[in-house]
Amino acid sequence: MNEETYYIPNNFTDAGRVFGLFEIRNLIEALVLTLPLLLLCFRLLPFSFTVKLVVALSAAVPIGGFALIGVGDDSLTRWLGSWWRWRRAKRQIHYRGEVKSK
Repeated sequence: MNEETYYIPNNFTDAGRVFGLFEIRNLIEALVLTLPLLLLCFRLLPFSFTVKLVVALSAAVPIGGFALIGVGDDSLTRWLGSWWRWRRAKRQIHYRGEVKSK
């Protein structure tokens, strides 16, 4: 009998991920959500640079972190699409045959 042993490296699931943790899609979504927020904070707030930085990071870090992690192992846009389809379809009643009474 001919048996072959295959060794799977520890980082075999790291392909297509940033730092081996976050999917590229989640990173792009996090950037799309946080960069405009950071720019708005730095351009519109009439405070000193330190206060602008604290306010911007206080808003951007939770939003960016949530976007990086996603919801239920999905990206935010993928989850939002699934939720929207469920929301639209949940009001539909489909006929599934006759009900047998006793």
